[in-house]
Amino acid sequence: MSKAVRSSSAPGSEVQAFGSQATRRPTPKKLLPSKWTAATPHDGEKHFIVTAVIQPEFPASRIESIELEAVYSRRVFSLSWRDLTDGKRWLQGWQ
Repeated sequence: MSKAVRSSSAPGSEVQAFGSQATRRPTPKKLLPSKWTAATPHDGEKHFIVTAVIQPEFPASRIESIELEAVYSRRVFSLSWRDLTDGKRWLQGWQ
């Protein structure tokens, strides 16, 4: 059973479905398999997919790293998942 979302007709009660680009905060649990666009492409690579969330050595530790795969070249590299919050380097989705 799904819940219906009701909209209010009161002014100012509109809610954006996904929020603005500035208010989105990725979390490690929701990153797999999200899509990202490099704000400044390098070597012709612009579009990327998160292919892995790297688990820490100790289970009590927090997740720090992810693997990104370039869609065009299939090159894979790892970086801190928090780097994706930098709007000057990464844009969520494919743009």
